[in-house]
Amino acid sequence: MKTYTGSCHCGKVKFEVTADIKSVISCNCSICYKRGLLLAFVKADQFKLQTDENLQTDYRFHAMKIHHLFCKDCGVEAYGKGNGPDGSATYAVNVRCLDDLDLETLTITPFDGKSL
Repeated sequence: MKTYTGSCHCGKVKFEVTADIKSVISCNCSICYKRGLLLAFVKADQFKLQTDENLQTDYRFHAMKIHHLFCKDCGVEAYGKGNGPDGSATYAVNVRCLDDLDLETLTITPFDGKSL
């Protein structure tokens, strides 16, 4: 496992994630598609927010289960959070916001979120 640092565009929202990231999903739901998100999912104990959560705004839609968190200044969604299929707290990390991660090395798997 490797610990990555990440942030929004302006750097006000900073976090660390510890994971073995080799594959990500590219979801075609309305928000992921339009924002170009590439997501890796991690458990809560693998994610650490390093800045004040109040620097973000929370947007939820459809089933209202996923918290899409956006930096209040630059608007970048560096991660979202919700519960995984087993009910545990899960973070969806936008790997495009991670430092020192080569996107070319990742396996990208399409996910049909549009049909949910």
